[in-house]
Amino acid sequence: MSGLLNGIRVIDLTRVLAGPYATMLLADHGAEVIKIEQPEKGDDSRSFGPFIDGYSTYFESVNRNKYSVTIDFKKQEDLHTFFKMLENADVIIENFRPGVMDRLGLSYDNLKRKYPRLIYASISGYGQTGPFSKYPAYDSIIQAMSGLMSITGPIDGPPVKVGTSIADLCAGVFTALGIVMALYRRTINHKGERIDVAMLDTQVSLLENALARFQANGEDPKPLGNCHPSIAPFENFNTSDGTIMISAGNNDLFIKLCSLIGIDSSVTDNRFSSNVLRVENREALSSIINEKLKQKPTSYWESLLQQEGIPCSRINSISQIFNNPQIVERDMLIEFQGGNICHFKVPGIPIKLTENTAEIKKAAPKLGEDNHRYKSLSNKKNEV
Repeated sequence: MSGLLNGIRVIDLTRVLAGPYATMLLADHGAEVIKIEQPEKGDDSRSFGPFIDGYSTYFESVNRNKYSVTIDFKKQEDLHTFFKMLENADVIIENFRPGVMDRLGLSYDNLKRKYPRLIYASISGYGQTGPFSKYPAYDSIIQAMSGLMSITGPIDGPPVKVGTSIADLCAGVFTALGIVMALYRRTINHKGERIDVAMLDTQVSLLENALARFQANGEDPKPLGNCHPSIAPFENFNTSDGTIMISAGNNDLFIKLCSLIGIDSSVTDNRFSSNVLRVENREALSSIINEKLKQKPTSYWESLLQQEGIPCSRINSISQIFNNPQIVERDMLIEFQGGNICHFKVPGIPIKLTENTAEIKKAAPKLGEDNHRYKSLSNKKNEV
């Protein structure tokens, strides 16, 4: 069977985004992901719009390749079924607020005693420990608290959140990575592991040069729009019909850029003779480049600069990426055949493998679609 994780069973108690994104990554690479949902209601995101053909596009986008089983934890019969599924599970993952799993009798300590090889992963806003651990959290709150929002947005403008739910998505990626690491270690020591991923932690880990800059000069970094804090020219510029992003990340690229667009005198200008000076004099340099680029359209500059090895791109709208030849060639927008929604595309699989290919095999499941498959109390893993 295809997929490096084929043969791994994941019991998925997560909902909405961070957890479902993590388990989707595992399912894409062959794991058997059993999505446990509340009867009648299911994952909250099933009710999130927009809808196509009556199905939530939000839910569809992060729940492919999974199976749905409804469990009512207040019913002994369902609870018995759940524990039976755990007997042959490799991973359990949840993203409730800390304390909820304990109240359900599903704490790490309880399950570890029964299933010592089980890998237990938890995603939460602030982690399982610390003074904020019980606080509620959403992606935008985490972006605010982490400091990420303070460095995002236009120059001299107000703080702005990132355009995607970056805190949720990063928590999902880090959790999937933690699970894979724990699975590897289990092949050596035959023991399970406790994985605790906080959305706040993941965002702090991504602040890289913002943290370094504050410690270097004692000043809070500010939003720089599309500029790079340490490199110039490295931003978007106006053309005759739009904008283009150009990143000349070293002296050689800067010299070549100046030659190609016809501002050779800038190479010998003392204000721009080193990257440090170009950053200090960014505004003057940007003005010179803008004046030149405004003379011709984006397509002209993009073609010229790309052919000569200058990193650049027009700023695409979302609609434009559907026809981007690189994205199409790499199968990064996939339409399901026989899915719930006709002609609906989802992001492809970004990790490309040669020997064990990942695959999008099925659309997101209907609520309780696989009850018959798993509620038989069979302890045998299913072929996926």
